[in-house]
Amino acid sequence: MKVLSFLLLLLFCAGGAFARADKDSLLTQLSYTIAQKEVYNSTKEDRIARLKQQLGNEALSLQEQFGLIDTLYTEYRSFKYDSAFTYAQKLQRTAAKLNDTNRSTYAKIQVSFILLSSGMFKETLDSLRTVSLTNQPDSIRVAYYALKARAYYDLANYNMDNYYARRYIASGNRYLDSAMALTSPNTLTYHSLSGLRNLKSGKYEKAADDFRQILQAHHPSLHQYAIAAASLGTVYKETGDTEKAIYWMARAAIADIKSSTSEAVALMNLAELLYEKGDENRAYTYIKQALEDATFYGARQRKIQVAAILPIIEGERLTTVESQRQRLFFYALAVTVLSGLVILFAVIIFRQVRRLKQAEKKISEANEDLQHMNANLVEANKIKEEYLGYSFNSYADYISKLEKFKLSIDKKLTARKYDEIQQVLKSVNLKKERGLLYQSFDKVFLKLFPNFVPAFNAYFNEEDKIVPADHESLTIELRIFALIRMGIHDHEQIAQILEYSVNTIYTYKTRVKNRSLLPNEEFEKKIMEIKAF
Repeated sequence: MKVLSFLLLLLFCAGGAFARADKDSLLTQLSYTIAQKEVYNSTKEDRIARLKQQLGNEALSLQEQFGLIDTLYTEYRSFKYDSAFTYAQKLQRTAAKLNDTNRSTYAKIQVSFILLSSGMFKETLDSLRTVSLTNQPDSIRVAYYALKARAYYDLANYNMDNYYARRYIASGNRYLDSAMALTSPNTLTYHSLSGLRNLKSGKYEKAADDFRQILQAHHPSLHQYAIAAASLGTVYKETGDTEKAIYWMARAAIADIKSSTSEAVALMNLAELLYEKGDENRAYTYIKQALEDATFYGARQRKIQVAAILPIIEGERLTTVESQRQRLFFYALAVTVLSGLVILFAVIIFRQVRRLKQAEKKISEANEDLQHMNANLVEANKIKEEYLGYSFNSYADYISKLEKFKLSIDKKLTARKYDEIQQVLKSVNLKKERGLLYQSFDKVFLKLFPNFVPAFNAYFNEEDKIVPADHESLTIELRIFALIRMGIHDHEQIAQILEYSVNTIYTYKTRVKNRSLLPNEEFEKKIMEIKAF
């Protein structure tokens, strides 16, 4: 069942059989469901808390730990990226302890899936390249092929380039064919894969039949229903049947909210369809909610997509408001000339203008928030580009060193100088290499954040300020908070990177926060506000 649920998540748009229900009534139901969103999220968080409590039991076997971690990962998978990624890594570590090849491969696929959900295409494909399908069961193979197909489909949607998009879709189709060949016909999994394949191939009627089969014959869960309904909505959108597309996108959005799914596209697509139909108020409400969901989840690609639509809808609403204000002004002028009720109408106009100004103010504030978010996205992209270059250079250096080391060993072996091999091995100074790695990180980080050290020290008294040895290096305390500024908040990850224990990292952080002029709970927030470049 977990494999079936996982495969359904590969479908990023939706569909289902059309029912003759009143559209306005359904949209009213959706608005009410949005208002109840925190209730559904609270239920999910309670369930997660109970699972974490169970995982804390030290008497659990490794197999039981693996099962609980997998369940926690599944809970977070479409709810919150950071937590899902953390548990996917724990899944890998536990599988390694079990020395179970099947579990290790399964865990790698989960890591790849969550990277793709966050819009990290390169990292997803790099992760999938490390997966070996040798001696793996069909369920693992199907999951791998389906995920790789979705990666290429999503990459095609992201690029929006006719030349490359066709190639990506063709690659996705080949992988999806491999997945379908290993899946039993007339199952929920098969119809999910077949529906996506037909949708990408433009075979809309066949795709609609597949998604109707899921909705009518396979008793899907709420989340599975949302995926199938959204996919059918996409079919109707592509064939020009906007009313049915709106209907099924609304059904999918309701199911997404009830299943606490933050990583979803139904609400965003629904807002776009309503905007095209002229329902600007609902479109604006839904696109704002879609942006909140994408921000909460941490989906980079989704935030960019929503950010591209939001200003258009906001601009149209502003134009409508401005048009209404102009009409009111001319009506008031005519009434002023023709009647003695000029004072009464002047008061009415004044009130309307005041309300409009308040609306403009709110829209202006929303635009400022959007600009701030876009600035953060630009900053994140620049940081990512810089670190990609840094990573490639670092990898190249290490590969070069390894190549020289290998050649040296080969020469000694060829010459049968076995005594000298020990000397070659002793020449490898891991401590020095690690120091060089930290030195390289410090240099690149300070290049990205040249004002980090002065800004950091601004939160301390003079005697408590942390001064590094030179302008291109960081102390251990500064390095910990540099990693936090880069978005790494998990103590285990930081400890693993810096070769310290989790307790040591926690002690360093606590000691620094206690010396700060800021309250402990605000310190990291202020660190995250330090700007790059």
